Amino acid sequence: MIERIVAWYRIGSSAAALVALLVANAIPLLGVLFLGWNVWTILIVYWLENGIVGVINVLKMLYAEGEPDEKSAAAAQGQGKAMMIPFFVMHYGIFWLVHGVFILTLPLFAGIGGDSDMAQGVSVGAIVVAVIALCISHGLSFWWNFLVRGEYRRTSAAAQLFAPYGRLVVLHLTIIVGALAISFTGASAAAVAVLVVLKTVLDVGFHLTEHRRIEASPATPVIQG
Repeated sequence: MIERIVAWYRIGSSAAALVALLVANAIPLLGVLFLGWNVWTILIVYWLENGIVGVINVLKMLYAEGEPDEKSAAAAQGQGKAMMIPFFVMHYGIFWLVHGVFILTLPLFAGIGGDSDMAQGVSVGAIVVAVIALCISHGLSFWWNFLVRGEYRRTSAAAQLFAPYGRLVVLHLTIIVGALAISFTGASAAAVAVLVVLKTVLDVGFHLTEHRRIEASPATPVIQG
């Protein structure tokens, strides 16, 4: 198992991007353990991270130069970037907004039939700090892995069209279900910390798998003029 993780790391990611990912995910954990962040604060941060992922994916679609595989080409139906990028922005934007409405109104549902007050103790400043850290993490990964290491030559805009969805659905369904369970049962901050650790482990796994997949794809040859 350890050898497999090391192999994923060597093939699929840079040390700097991985460290940045771990540091960014550590901020919510420190907030829960030492600054009194509650589960709603964590959910808001992770929802805003979804927005960051969407923006980064638009940049990936813009820079991607690889040839689409059969599955990606069929999904995109031969459309070019001028069509795929606006479609992604609209489709992903709706997905993100609906998710946000659910997250932002969650305290209303959590308080039904109980004394739960998820909104208590929420700090806007803390959320801003966490989001800035996540922007740096995702931005560094995009710059180093996608641009410097040439992943843009190994993936296509069509392949990136639906790339974020699988990761986000699995990741955030886990987080939301766990958050609801914590809220309704009145679990301690330790339970929220466990939830953040679970999210971090899943995040690292998806990060390594994604870059491993792209690295395994054949690069588009550079034509010398």
